[in-house]
Amino acid sequence: MSAISLSSSKGRWVMVSTIMASSMAFIDSTALNVALPALQSGFHATSSELFWILNAYLLMLTSLILIGGSLGDKIGRKRIFMLGILIFSIGSATCGLSRDVLSLIMFRVIQGIGGSLMIPGSLALISSSINESERGKAIGTWSAATAVVTIGGPLLGGALADAGLWRYIFFINVPIGVFALIFLATKVGEVKSDVTDKSIDFIGAITVAAGLAALTFGFLNMPAKGIYNYQVYMALIMGVILLIGFVRIEQRAKHPMMPISIFKNRTFSGVNLLTLFLYAGLGGGLLFLSLNLVQVQGYSQFESGLTILPFLILMISFSRFIGKLSDKYGARTFLIFGPIIAGSGLIMLSSIRQTHGSGQYLNTFFPGIFIFGLGMVITVVPLTKTIMSSVGDQLSGTASGINNATAQMSNVFAYAIFGALAVFYFSSGIESRLANSNLSNDARKLIVSEAINLGNAQVPATLQEPDRTQVATFYKESFIDSYKNVMQISGLLCITGAFMTIIFIKKNSVKDGAENSKSILNKNYDAIQ
Repeated sequence: MSAISLSSSKGRWVMVSTIMASSMAFIDSTALNVALPALQSGFHATSSELFWILNAYLLMLTSLILIGGSLGDKIGRKRIFMLGILIFSIGSATCGLSRDVLSLIMFRVIQGIGGSLMIPGSLALISSSINESERGKAIGTWSAATAVVTIGGPLLGGALADAGLWRYIFFINVPIGVFALIFLATKVGEVKSDVTDKSIDFIGAITVAAGLAALTFGFLNMPAKGIYNYQVYMALIMGVILLIGFVRIEQRAKHPMMPISIFKNRTFSGVNLLTLFLYAGLGGGLLFLSLNLVQVQGYSQFESGLTILPFLILMISFSRFIGKLSDKYGARTFLIFGPIIAGSGLIMLSSIRQTHGSGQYLNTFFPGIFIFGLGMVITVVPLTKTIMSSVGDQLSGTASGINNATAQMSNVFAYAIFGALAVFYFSSGIESRLANSNLSNDARKLIVSEAINLGNAQVPATLQEPDRTQVATFYKESFIDSYKNVMQISGLLCITGAFMTIIFIKKNSVKDGAENSKSILNKNYDAIQ
């Protein structure tokens, strides 16, 4: 299928089908997080089981997403995208029908497999279908629409959980998936890469999947078990060894699933480094903002979801506009100032101490959230457009898979490292405050042992007043100190992303990089022949 206009009938159907399919993954992840207490109660699940309900999906998604992107380039973007939608829809239906925790975890694995084929396919299909002059506008439309469902997910999840209907968080994906498949089958043509090598690199695929799985497993277990636990460090070491092995395999393979030459493109490498830092800051910042609002500041879960409305409004209002500007003026300026503004918003949020609930939202959290949201809106569409354009249409699926894998791993990394750091800061804060108290050593040990629960730490039942009130205050103050440190680090990570743009991305480098990548790949292919 040749490039088409965004305003054409075919262009609109491409947008509708990709937005619908992407919405399934975004709704599922954000809505499920809010509904976890209801799900835990329904299944009588332990905290460890609840942890793996979330992470079984994340583990498979991160492990296989590179393969999903590469298969789209070799076999056909629409074909692999539709296969991903089908598998994800089946996984969603079976999750909704689960009768125990074990079956739910297994069916979440199926969802993860489907997501790994579906998520990189949506942007690859847009990038390879829509005219280059309108690509930023198209990605802006996709970003705005997916932002709506991403931020609307917690509201939907909270409403369904309160009504005892948490299973419909999974069931709602089925009709969306069916309609997306119908539209793709009847309204959208196949999009294939210009690369004529269709061989599948099975050894490389197995190696990278195992490496990413090991790395993800290690990071996911780090907050609960600690970095010195043998399962954690052995998984991390094994993951690094396998990924190094994957690079060596790809350097020597006749038919690599991920041509290493793609990283000779400075723009592609730089934008992935920007993604790594930006999304690590984003993941850590949003996680601890939510914990602070609910566990310390007294917001309800619904109120916590509403606090992100400024971000939603900005995304809806300006994503297409930013996309058009990046088409006209280039992405570099946006990718410098956007991360700096987003990081500044997180640093502003770090300065907020104890408030008196949601009634003070407008003069406490709102300014920082608005600045953070503004920075992300300025960044997201140009970043996505640059990734998809930097290597040319022939590898758009692979590029999307690599960038999505980078974003997923940065989130996993953020949750693990920030989780461990937060516990350290929290414990240190409690110990320093207890140093001048009259409590016994046994009581102090009990109090500090609750640090692993962060903002949900419970005052030991053995304590009497006024010690109970004092310890509760210690917990809140220590958590706010921990929150401050994490938010500042998150903000600095976002700003570091801007320096990746300055170092690696030069003006007009996107178009030049795409042409150079195509030239390098063609030379490599000719040499193989």
